[in-house]
Amino acid sequence: MEPTNPQFTPLQQLSYNQAVSELDAILRNMQGDNCDIDRLTIYTRRATELIAECRRRLTATDEELRAILADLEK
Repeated sequence: MEPTNPQFTPLQQLSYNQAVSELDAILRNMQGDNCDIDRLTIYTRRATELIAECRRRLTATDEELRAILADLEK
């Protein structure tokens, strides 16, 4: 029997800090003694999505800051 999927907030609705907090909670859950092995794939997929979204936001912020600083140097 397929496990029911937990309800996750869409990535676009999460702040960066909320995404990191959710990722931390997933990792704690996966490392805990009571990890639900039937949901391991679901949590791994969500963790991967969260990591990719956080990386995307960090890259976008870095690029924006570099552009702002470059404008200051003109």
